[in-house]
Amino acid sequence: MASAPRSIDIAAFIDGRKLGPFNFKLIALSWLITVFDGFDMMMISFTAPYMREELALDTLMLGNVFSAGLFGMMVGGFAFAYIGDRIGRRQTIIWAAFAFGLLTLATAFARTYEALLVLRFLDGFAIGGMLPLAWALNIEYVPRAMRSTIVTIIMVGYSLGTAMAGPVTVWLAPQFGWEGVFVFGGVGTLICAVGLLLWLPESVRFLASKGLKPEVIAATLNKVDPSLNATASDRFLLGDEKRDTSNFTVGKLFKGDLKWLTPLLWFGYIASTLAVYFKANWGPIVYEDLNFPRDTAAYLSSVSGLMGAVLGLLLMRFTDKHGPFAVAVYPLIAFPILLIVGLMPLSPTMFLILSVASTSFVGGAHFGILSIAGVFYPSAIRANGGGWATSVAKIGGIAGPIIGAYVLASGLPIVRSFAILAVCPAVLALCALGIGAIVKRRSVAAVPVSTPLPAE
Repeated sequence: MASAPRSIDIAAFIDGRKLGPFNFKLIALSWLITVFDGFDMMMISFTAPYMREELALDTLMLGNVFSAGLFGMMVGGFAFAYIGDRIGRRQTIIWAAFAFGLLTLATAFARTYEALLVLRFLDGFAIGGMLPLAWALNIEYVPRAMRSTIVTIIMVGYSLGTAMAGPVTVWLAPQFGWEGVFVFGGVGTLICAVGLLLWLPESVRFLASKGLKPEVIAATLNKVDPSLNATASDRFLLGDEKRDTSNFTVGKLFKGDLKWLTPLLWFGYIASTLAVYFKANWGPIVYEDLNFPRDTAAYLSSVSGLMGAVLGLLLMRFTDKHGPFAVAVYPLIAFPILLIVGLMPLSPTMFLILSVASTSFVGGAHFGILSIAGVFYPSAIRANGGGWATSVAKIGGIAGPIIGAYVLASGLPIVRSFAILAVCPAVLALCALGIGAIVKRRSVAAVPVSTPLPAE
C-alpha cells in the first residue's frame, strides 16, 4: 500500500543535515563555472597591454572597454536575477553560461574598438547573471550556519579564475596572440556549461516557496538523502519563512530590517567593487608603468588575487560565527596600508610587498561583503536580493576603471592611485559595522510556517 502523504519541512531537513555528496557535486559545478566566470571577465586586464599595441587603443579607450563589461554585468545582474526568481535558478544559470562562453569566444575575432565595446558589454551581461544565481542555489541547499562559508568557497573559484588570467596570458599571448587567451576562456566555459546542463539541480526551496513542481522537489530531496523516500504527494513546507507566490517588486528588498540592511549592503558593496576593479583592471598597467617588467606585473596582480582568495577563506568561518562585524576586519587593515603605499617614499622591494599586501586585503574584504549579500533575503526573492546587490555594486565597478583612467592620465604620480583607493575600504568597513549593529539589535521573532504545497 502507498504510504500516506507527509508534511516535509525543507528548511528543517536541510538545516539538520551535514554536507553530503549532493552538496559537494553542486559546489564543484558552481566552483568550476565561476573559475571561468572570473577568468573570462578579468582576462581583458592582462591582454590589454597586447591589445593596446595591436589595436591602437589609448588609455581612455581601454577604460571604456573595461567599463563596458562591468556595465553589462550590472544590467545582466538585474535581468537574470528577475528571470531566476521567475523561472528558477537552473535554467537561468545554464543559459547564462552558454551565452558568456560563446561571447568570450567571439571576442577573439574583434578587430575594432567599437566591436570590443559591444562584445564586452554583451559578455558582461551574461556573466552578470551567473554569480548571484550560483550563490542563491548553493545557499538554499546548506544549513544556515554554513551559508557564508559556501559562498566564499564558490567565490574562491572566481578569484582563482582572475588569478589564472595573468599566467595564462603570459603563456598563450606571446605565441597565439591575445586572441588565443579569449579562445581558451570561451572553450573552457562552454565545456563547463555542458556539465551544468547535465547535472545542475533546481532549488527545492525556490520551488516550495513558489508552490511549484512537487515531483521535482521530491526527486531532488531523494538525491540529497535517498532514505527520505519523498513523493510528489507529500506536502512541502518552508518552516523558516512565508510562502510568496507573488511576483518580485523592488519594495520587497526594503521590508522590515531590510530597509536599513539593503542600503548599507549596497553602499559597502559599491565601494568594495570599485576598489577590486580599480586594482584588477589597472594593476598590471600601473606596475608596468612603474618600470616593472610586463611578466612581473602580470604575476604580481595574480599573486594579489590568490592571496585575497586565501584571506577570504580564512575569514569565512568567522563571518558565519560572528556575522557582519567580521567583514569589517580586512578593510580596516587595508586602509592604512594603502595610504602608506600611496603617500610615503618606499624602496622598490617594500613597495612591492606593501602594495601586494594592501590589494590582497582589498580582495579578502570583497569576499566578506559578497558572502553576506544573499543571506538576509528569503528564498522567494534571494536571487533578486543577491542580484540587485551585485548589480548595484557594479556602479563601483564601472567607476573604478574610469576613475583609474583619469587618475593615470591626470599627471599625478602613479603611486597616488593607492592613496585614492584607500577611501573604498574605509567606506566598506563603516557599512559592515552598521550592518553588524542592526543584525545584533534585531529581535528574535517567531516566523509563521508557510502554507503547505497541495498534492497534485
